[in-house]
Amino acid sequence: MLILAGTPIGNIGDASARLIETLQQATVIAAEDTRSLLKLANHLGIKLSAELISLNEQNELQKLDRLIEIAKIENLVLVSDAGMPTISDPGFALVRACSEHGVEIQVVPGPSSVIAALAVSGLATDRFSFEGFIPRKSGERKKLFQKLVSESRTMIFFESPHRVSESLEDAAKFFGPDRRASLSRELTKKFEETLRGTLAELAESAKDLKGEMVLVVAGAEQVQVATDALVQKVIELRGAGSSLKDAARKVATEYGASTSELYDLALKSNP
Repeated sequence: MLILAGTPIGNIGDASARLIETLQQATVIAAEDTRSLLKLANHLGIKLSAELISLNEQNELQKLDRLIEIAKIENLVLVSDAGMPTISDPGFALVRACSEHGVEIQVVPGPSSVIAALAVSGLATDRFSFEGFIPRKSGERKKLFQKLVSESRTMIFFESPHRVSESLEDAAKFFGPDRRASLSRELTKKFEETLRGTLAELAESAKDLKGEMVLVVAGAEQVQVATDALVQKVIELRGAGSSLKDAARKVATEYGASTSELYDLALKSNP
């Protein structure tokens, strides 16, 4: 079978007894970085007797056939450098391929920075979406935020400390400066910290922060979702040839909204 094993995201004390047992008993382990795995084993005070196979984003597809054959006849353990495999880490292609080939898949749950950041954010946890890493390029980042303007679920992002201020500034432009959010860094580590406030406040506070970051942003309120949907209709009509003024007037008349408000919002969203 294939066994997905979650590893600590910072604090070695979060390693479960089941993880330790799984690593000790494994005969083959596929790891994102075998050096990181050996360091983990050393910190845990255990000796690995397994064959170690490097599995990263660059070689995952090339190694699928071999790993599937291994998983068919013995237990193949998959670990990433930190947290759960496949969550913004290698392993998705392997899990899918094993599933297609009838290989049993089990999980040894472990720490997750996504869930940890959400839990301490102080924002709604009943419905949420994980959006992965924020794009590095400004244009791609803005396109992502534009697509998520109407998202009503709490949103979770990964970001580098080198770009977090820029990302927060862009987020404030698209979601609004008063949108509530939290920024967690160094989760489970010695200098763990979570900042809470508006996007505008966090953009100002995050300029000198270091460490791995998880940004959690409140979802749009339902009233705002409805407004954003109408603005999108205006933009679509404009794209089809109507003037912005005519498009805003048509949508406002049809849905009983304010022409001037839709005009202003559409102009801001798609100048």
